[in-house]
Amino acid sequence: MLLAIDSGNTNAVFAVYSGDELLASWRISTNSRRTADEYAIWLTQLLSLAGLKPADIDAAIIGNVVPDAMFNLIQLCQRYLNCEPLVVGKPNCSVGIGIDVDMPAKDVGADRVANSVAAQDRYKPPLVVVDFGTATNFDIVDRNGNYCGGVIAPGPNLSLQALEMAAAQLPHVAMLRPPSVVGRSTVPAMQSGVFWGYVGLIEGIVRRIREERGEVMGVIATGGLAPLFAGATETIETVDRDLTLWGLRLIYRHNTNK
Repeated sequence: MLLAIDSGNTNAVFAVYSGDELLASWRISTNSRRTADEYAIWLTQLLSLAGLKPADIDAAIIGNVVPDAMFNLIQLCQRYLNCEPLVVGKPNCSVGIGIDVDMPAKDVGADRVANSVAAQDRYKPPLVVVDFGTATNFDIVDRNGNYCGGVIAPGPNLSLQALEMAAAQLPHVAMLRPPSVVGRSTVPAMQSGVFWGYVGLIEGIVRRIREERGEVMGVIATGGLAPLFAGATETIETVDRDLTLWGLRLIYRHNTNK
């Protein structure tokens, strides 16, 4: 079985694949100080709840965008799973698609690569992949299935946090779709500004990407907040919650033929 680890700035997702079947997945908050031992205790318990055990895992792939977390993730695989993980971005890891940007080895995060790999496999390019994470990424997959750049914007929750920190009288609020555009008190007014502001951002950036490239492009959304925003705009055509994990699975298969 394969353990796919998608380690982002806010959360890390661990998923177990048997062949192409996703057996289970779990989410943990990202903490660069979390040790391999702590990961192992957490993962062993969750594997047990799914009827699995560490010995069932014989391979691993890591897609990580937090450099300080990398050492302990690798240690987890080596010490507790007895396998050498394939790491996206390392020289020995081929991703199977073209990376057409100025500095491909430096500028493209593992999550963006994995999303592009999965998108060209599951859908018909050209595509815009919108990933709602700590940042909101808009990544372009051209008609030949190659990654060719994108747009990075602050994520919705990050924008809310910045608003709370900068304005002394504004409270902490949850990221929700408000009942109306015009808020009649502070909380719904803040939620409306961020929510509908992001809907406008999504629609505006996708429209400009299509105009700049001069072609019709499908739009795929992934990430925790994708369903929330997809329900408010017709620009997002499909929500694929497991897109990044599937991309990691494909990259592993490309490198090992397993």
